[in-house]
Amino acid sequence: MSDVEDEVQDEEQESEQQLEETTPDIARGDEEEDEDEEGEKEGEEAEEPEKEEEPPHVPLTEEMLKEGLSLLCKTGNGLAHAFVRLELKDKELTDISVLQSFIHLRYVDLSQNALHDLSPLGALTHLLSLRVDQNRLLSMKGLGELPYLQIVSLAQNRIQTLQGLALPRLESLNLIGNKLSSLEDLDCSKLCSLHTLELRGNQIASTAGLNLSNLKELYLAQNNIKTLEGLESLVNLTSLHLRDNQLETLDGFSEKMKALQYLNLRGNLLATLQETHKLKCLPMLRALVLRENPCEEEEGYRMETLITLPHLQRLDKDFFEDEERTEAAETQRMRLEEGMAESSNE
Repeated sequence: MSDVEDEVQDEEQESEQQLEETTPDIARGDEEEDEDEEGEKEGEEAEEPEKEEEPPHVPLTEEMLKEGLSLLCKTGNGLAHAFVRLELKDKELTDISVLQSFIHLRYVDLSQNALHDLSPLGALTHLLSLRVDQNRLLSMKGLGELPYLQIVSLAQNRIQTLQGLALPRLESLNLIGNKLSSLEDLDCSKLCSLHTLELRGNQIASTAGLNLSNLKELYLAQNNIKTLEGLESLVNLTSLHLRDNQLETLDGFSEKMKALQYLNLRGNLLATLQETHKLKCLPMLRALVLRENPCEEEEGYRMETLITLPHLQRLDKDFFEDEERTEAAETQRMRLEEGMAESSNE
C-alpha cells in the first residue's frame, strides 16, 4: 500500500465528518416533507433580472492563502508537514491558479466566490473533500481524475452539463440549484463509488442516464420530470425523492429495484390511486409519500393504498395501525371471494 493510500485511510474518519460540513442541511426523509414552499415560488414571481456584469478580476494571493490554511498534518512520505485544509469563502475570487502548487490540500472550501474555472484543482491529487457552492461555474470540467476525492458540493452554480466528471472514489455529489436539464451526459462508468446524488432544484425532464448501480440515495425534487426511465440499473437505491415534479404516471419502476424503501412523490400530478399498482414490483418499499397529488382526494385514500401495497409501514407522515392492517386484509379477502363468485356464475 502506498504512502498516499495510508494517509487517506488515516483521514477516513475526518473525511466522514467533512461530509456533514460540506453537504448542506438538505431534506432527508420526513424533513424533506416539511420544507417551506413559499421560498420555492418567489423566483417564479420575481421580475427577470438585468444582465449581470462580469465581476472584477480578483486572483487568489499568497497572503489570502495564509489566512485560510489550517490543519497541519504529515505529508505522504511522513517526513514533512503541510497544511491540508483551506477555507476561502466570500472573497470575490475569480482566479485560483496559485493553488496548483499546494498539492497537499485535502479539504477545500471556496464557496461564495465568482469562480468560472476549477482547472487549478486538478493538481491537488490528495484532495478528499471539495466545496465550491455559490460560484459561477458552468461545468465541472477541470477537476481531472482526482484519485481520492470523495465529497463534492457545487450547489447554486450555473452548471448545465455533467461531462468531465471522472472521480473513481467519489461518494457524495451535491448539485442543488444548477441549470441541468439532462442526466444522459454523465459518465457513470467513472463514478463507480457514488452512493449519494443530490440534484434538487434543476430543470431535469427525465431520469434517463443514471446507470449507477451503487447509488443509495437520489434526490430529484423540484425538477421538471415527466417520465421515469433507466431506473432498473439502480439496484442498491434505498431512497428516491421525486417531490414537486410533473409525473402523471408511475411507469418506469422495476422489479430490479429490490432495495428501495422510501419513495417521495409529493406534489406531482398523479390523478388516480390506480397508479400505485405499478409500485407492487418494489418488495422493500416501506414508506410512501403521496400528499398534494390529485389522488389524495380519492375516497378511502389510506385504505386503498394499503390494500394495494400491504408491506407499507407508513403513508405520508402517518404509520399504519394494526387495526388498519386488519381491515385492509379483510377487505382484500372479501373482494377476492366476490371476484371468484362472479367468475363461477359466468
